[in-house]
Amino acid sequence: MTPQRNGSFIRRAKDITISSTLALAMLASGVVLPSCEGGQDNEADYSYDETTYAKGIRSYIKEVSPGEFKITDEETVEYDQSEAIVSYLDGTTRTLNPDAAKRLIDEEIKTQSDSTSNKEGERQNYRSSGLSNVLLYGGMGYLLGRNSGNSYMNSYRNNNQSGQYYSDPRTYQKAQSARSAMRASRTVTARPSGGRSGFFGRSRSSSGG
Repeated sequence: MTPQRNGSFIRRAKDITISSTLALAMLASGVVLPSCEGGQDNEADYSYDETTYAKGIRSYIKEVSPGEFKITDEETVEYDQSEAIVSYLDGTTRTLNPDAAKRLIDEEIKTQSDSTSNKEGERQNYRSSGLSNVLLYGGMGYLLGRNSGNSYMNSYRNNNQSGQYYSDPRTYQKAQSARSAMRASRTVTARPSGGRSGFFGRSRSSSGG
């Protein structure tokens, strides 16, 4: 092996180490790496899309009978004001931010997964109007599902069944408008992952997704 080839091997090994470290860091943050093209091993060629929303959703949920809840209203708010306001039969009110709502939904998903051997139990859980299911199928579940880190929720939510968790068809239709407004506020920023250009990129708004 000539010295030139040995030097090339060391350089490529170093590049692989850098790229591997970069890939692990990006995967840990929920970023999906694009495929490499042309055999290039310059990490500046890697880029990712960062999706943000300017608008979020506020849900108003009411306990209509013991353990049964319905969404009575949903509206568009600033994204950092997203929340679910829950009114109980005893007159108390509870406000859930997205993190608290996610914990309740995750617990419901776990409960349903644990009951997979009981088919009748599965059907009963699926039709349940408990608070966790109402959050999952309502605007809060939609908001959480848009987050790449919570996108697994989309597989548990059948949009064709969402209407049953609203107090009436008019409320459901208003909720669809709130979701549309949230989608329209989406901005996708393409960013290079490294290199001399730094973390600068171009932004574009999109109503899809």
